[in-house]
Amino acid sequence: MRLLIIEDDRESADYLVKAFREVGHVADLASDGEEGLSMAEGGDYDVLVVDRMLPKRDGLSVIGSLREKGNRTPVLILSALGQVDDRIKGLRAGGDDYLPKPYSFAELQARVEVLSRRNVGPAEETTYRVGDLELDRLSHRVARGKDELTLQPREFRLLEYLMKHAGQVVTRTMLLENVWDYHFDPQTNVIDVHISRLRSKIDKGFERPLLHTIRGAGYMIRDGLR
Repeated sequence: MRLLIIEDDRESADYLVKAFREVGHVADLASDGEEGLSMAEGGDYDVLVVDRMLPKRDGLSVIGSLREKGNRTPVLILSALGQVDDRIKGLRAGGDDYLPKPYSFAELQARVEVLSRRNVGPAEETTYRVGDLELDRLSHRVARGKDELTLQPREFRLLEYLMKHAGQVVTRTMLLENVWDYHFDPQTNVIDVHISRLRSKIDKGFERPLLHTIRGAGYMIRDGLR
């Protein structure tokens, strides 16, 4: 899952980000309501975890603004205000769940997972194919024709993202954010190195290249592009 945590208490925020990442999720952080609203509007998140009392804009205002603009991302509200009236107010403001503080992370994780299941759309493909190249997302098997290919985890994730967007230009920024989970330019050649390694594995020795550099734009994986 990709989560956005909007929490101004630094200790609590750092704990939540670390805990969710340790159980395998991507967790972004906003430290006030204005930043949180901006990130929620611009990001593709599975669940938002929102503290009710925030600087600049309170949590209920953030949720209300998102709902007014048609954003239906599930929201779990965290709050020290745990009375029945407080919970009702949070749910009526557009929240999908309400967890009073203090709470256990195990319960928070379970509630977030339930919310993410409500937000699931059509099932994604489990196998991607481009020409004679095939990637199985479940078994992590990659093959081109009759040849099975061995990829490192990051190479697999890179190829998976490229094949998901087959026939489309994938920019360096898209790769940094979705393959490396960077939201800044690290000013390194990490993408070039991994593209070169991936190309040597999926294209070397084959008559028809599939991975192409689109000069000045990014990369594209496509069958038959010359």
